Amino acid sequence: MSTDVRRALLASPTQAARAAEERLRAAYDFVPLEQADMVIALGGDGFMLQTLHSMLEARRILPVFGMNLGTVGFLMNEWRLERLDQRLEKAKSFKVNPLRMTVDTVDGERFSIPAINEVSLLRETRQTARLEVEVNGRAVLPELVCDGVLVATPAGSTAYNLSAHGPILPLGCGLVALTPISPFRPRRWRGAILPEATAIRFTVLDPVKRPVSAVVDQREVRDIANVEVGIDRATPLTLLFDPEHTLDDRIAAEQFIA
Repeated sequence: MSTDVRRALLASPTQAARAAEERLRAAYDFVPLEQADMVIALGGDGFMLQTLHSMLEARRILPVFGMNLGTVGFLMNEWRLERLDQRLEKAKSFKVNPLRMTVDTVDGERFSIPAINEVSLLRETRQTARLEVEVNGRAVLPELVCDGVLVATPAGSTAYNLSAHGPILPLGCGLVALTPISPFRPRRWRGAILPEATAIRFTVLDPVKRPVSAVVDQREVRDIANVEVGIDRATPLTLLFDPEHTLDDRIAAEQFIA
């Protein structure tokens, strides 16, 4: 990437990120976000997701180079003050297609929300959720009794999906993971790997007695009636990584961590 690209600098509100922001602004030139060609994001994975969602909502999507000043930093590069221009020039770009969740609530409200990591359906009370699962219009599970279920992108497959014992998906594989969370019935069902073009629909079978919420990355919609999930090819996101530590390398490495 050329070093004459106009860069905006965004930082999470943590003390470490704000301190790093001050040091970067003293050492390099930045422009306001509305004038930028790319974004430098300082924080953790949560702040990266927040930044990407803000761009999706504003319908102005820019490449993002994140530097980790959070906890895990799976979507981030290492924080360093030095040689930023050289790092950006050599950075490797990755396209990430988000999911799109369309949800109807029991009260008749409808929401359409993008998801970079995953869409999760979760029980709201001590009662297990009862869900019908449809794939491309066919009921593949007439009744799934569980704590919840999620649909994860490759970029999100090492997050909540992995904690729920879902598969790790290589970046660019064109697949999504459909993973149950503590399934009670059918007991032996451990999920599925589906082409990313698949249309997935969940219907809550007992939404009053067994209410269910839908969570997209960091946003929750409660008391849902049904949810449709599919890939959103109209708004691809671009993440930038140092060539020695790219996202596909990190996803592959996660498969060998005990």
